[in-house]
Amino acid sequence: MKMMLPCKEVTHLVSQGLDRRLGFGERVALRVHFAICGGCRNFDRQMKLLREAVRQLGEADGPRGAGSQST
Repeated sequence: MKMMLPCKEVTHLVSQGLDRRLGFGERVALRVHFAICGGCRNFDRQMKLLREAVRQLGEADGPRGAGSQST
């Protein structure tokens, strides 16, 4: 894997990293990129923030059955 990834590939890996454990080389390449690219660092933080907000929203709503209606 290349050590310096383009931003487009970084955003793809960040998204994948939310759903699966990235390999060692992928994690290193992201860290190197984040060290020089503030835009991608911000994207990473925003994705993690959104993931956590959605998780908390789901916990606050509780499980909904098939017969329940939302108002």
